[in-house]
Amino acid sequence: MTDSALPATAPAWRRWLPLVVLAAVLALVVWQGWHRYLTLEFIAAERDALMAFVAGRYVTALLVYMLVYVAVVALSLPGGALLTITGGFLFGWALAGTITVIAATLGAVAVFLIARTAFGESLAARAGAWLDRLRAGFQEDALHYLLFLRLVPVVPFWLANLAPALLGMKLGQYSLATFIGIIPGTYAFAVIGSGLDSIITRQQQIFADCLQRQQAGAGTGEVCQLRLDTGALITPEMLAALAALGFIALMPVAIKKWRRASKGKDML
Repeated sequence: MTDSALPATAPAWRRWLPLVVLAAVLALVVWQGWHRYLTLEFIAAERDALMAFVAGRYVTALLVYMLVYVAVVALSLPGGALLTITGGFLFGWALAGTITVIAATLGAVAVFLIARTAFGESLAARAGAWLDRLRAGFQEDALHYLLFLRLVPVVPFWLANLAPALLGMKLGQYSLATFIGIIPGTYAFAVIGSGLDSIITRQQQIFADCLQRQQAGAGTGEVCQLRLDTGALITPEMLAALAALGFIALMPVAIKKWRRASKGKDML
């Protein structure tokens, strides 16, 4: 038995129940269309209502934000970066960054435990020697590899949650690497969010001016839409900084392999 899996003798329904529940909740979210609210356009349209809710029920708003973030990560829904930006907009970058790191780690751990319980032992038994070799290589430097994946988003966040569970990473290592690895990117997006209000206000004014021109007959054929591009908020400098941190996380792995290669040459 591993630190995060049920015994092999546990009834099948106990191993599969968490996954079935997760899939059912995901189906409900998609069926109801709740995932469509994870857009900058929706945030901009509901700006005043959101700010009023936060002003009137601050603690409740924080708890709701945290629970929504845990659910988004656990259900592997897109929109984590947008939620972080929204948190920075609503609560300020420092508090939003801290709450988001905790919530994202909790959601990632939930996915890890569910995947380990449902798939871990059965997948390992069926995959054979090739997975054992991959598992051994990953486990040797799992902490640094996962830190790299968290710092540099070269793979989707949901895949970085599942792969370590299937490769036998320990829960403690996984939690620590996730918590530390998402801190830089989380606070970076939260800082972006702290300046989002001025962008929303400007786009709302552009949208209102467009509607006025249409009503006055001066904007014939013009399509008025309130649009905000998430990609425009992410600068190349920020991505370069995260990539640099990611490669720093891999330096211990590179040094270890270099030392092994040097010892091998000395023995020849």
